[in-house]
Amino acid sequence: MAQSVVNPAATDEDVEIGIVEHLDTYLPDSISLIDEEGNQVWLADLIDKPTVLNFVYYRCPGICSPLMEAVAGVMDKADVTPGVDYQVLTISFDPGETIDLGIRKKTNYLNLMNNADKVEAAKTGWKFFVSDSASIARVTHVTGFKYKKTGNDYTHAASLIIVSPEGKITRYLNGLYFLPFEWKMAIVESSKGQSGPTINKVLRFCYSYDPEGQSYVLNVTKISGTLILFFAIVLLLVMVLKPKRKKSN
Repeated sequence: MAQSVVNPAATDEDVEIGIVEHLDTYLPDSISLIDEEGNQVWLADLIDKPTVLNFVYYRCPGICSPLMEAVAGVMDKADVTPGVDYQVLTISFDPGETIDLGIRKKTNYLNLMNNADKVEAAKTGWKFFVSDSASIARVTHVTGFKYKKTGNDYTHAASLIIVSPEGKITRYLNGLYFLPFEWKMAIVESSKGQSGPTINKVLRFCYSYDPEGQSYVLNVTKISGTLILFFAIVLLLVMVLKPKRKKSN
């Protein structure tokens, strides 16, 4: 189940389910995970490059699968290499799940990628984990990922959290699809420790996908139309609100 609630200006008290952006916050050292080999590892020890944190639960019947499909898709297309320029850490926030389910999910999503080099890189650059309830509570709290258990499932939002090599939260990518240049920009800025607000809505408005060139291009028509409409409204307001001259006798 999913509820897309993203409000960068909200506080933790304002939001029960959704995302509260905690930019410039550092991840704590006390977050324990179980990796694909069944070993206990510490999240802080894993972060040595720009890192994309992806919170899901593997048996999710709703938004988690489309989210991870979107991650696989943008990893396939973006001009950065997983495991070299960045890494993705997918963490289940259901403490009852075991890593064998995560491994099966990883295999499924790697099979969706078409670039053979990226697939090979993602085998080590995209890592799956499970964890205990205490560590899950700490990491979701510090990142502002707010969710709620509903029966046997969870209600939550779709979001990725970008973390710098020093463990600082630098950006959030929200939604179910990501632009390759947006992905690369978030990773490059994270590598420099630069944080920034969520701007994907602006980027997606200004750019359109060109299927022939297989790239995103500036949508001049949409931008021009918006500017023309804006100035037309301004001109109309000026004409309506402009004081009328009194006729001289």
